Amino acid sequence: MKPKFGVVVFPGSNCDYDAYYAVRKVLGYEAEFIWHKEKDLKKSNIVILPGGFSYGDYLRTGAIARFSPIMETVFNFANNGGVVMGICNGFQILLELGLLPGIMMQNESLKFVCKDVYLKIENRENIFTKNIKQGLIKIPIKHGEGNYFADDETLKSLEDNNQILFKYSSNDGNVSEEFNPNGSRMNIAGIINKKGNVMGMMPHPENACDPLLNKTDGAMIFKSVVANILN
Repeated sequence: MKPKFGVVVFPGSNCDYDAYYAVRKVLGYEAEFIWHKEKDLKKSNIVILPGGFSYGDYLRTGAIARFSPIMETVFNFANNGGVVMGICNGFQILLELGLLPGIMMQNESLKFVCKDVYLKIENRENIFTKNIKQGLIKIPIKHGEGNYFADDETLKSLEDNNQILFKYSSNDGNVSEEFNPNGSRMNIAGIINKKGNVMGMMPHPENACDPLLNKTDGAMIFKSVVANILN
């Protein structure tokens, strides 16, 4: 079976082509765009909700996009075990949709942040990181509202259920406030749901796939997903 990625496109998405290019042109997987007004996932095995500013981020980031017609299909797809990857704005949409717990707030600095960051892999027992042998990956962030917040009870639940996937860290894996680019609680950069089939992350793995850019750590996430859904 050859895996197929479906890249959902909202008005205001600006990383949809980046995701499509990464999985199809660089990694060689089948991929297709899915317009937000559609209700058909076009036989996709993996759905990507890309980064950007869906609906101009009016009201709250992701708050309007979660009501797009396609999202009912995505919600049902995820609840039936389908693989969903929410990247940056896509992560924000998953939070609004309730497929992942917590909320996003404005960066603690009140500034848009765009730079490469190190991520410490906190959980290897899932399809997204199982095949990544190294403990750290380096990929870009570019967001103004990436400050992940959840109450203490939710954070404890995330820890107890091993749902924290990535934390911002130093280049030697030190997780501390010094290396937190947005104020996110516990330095959280990415999480998964309890079933392990839905992932949300603020950094952009699709922008770290092409050897021409000397950035390929993000490709390991996509390759891990594909390898594990085929097994």
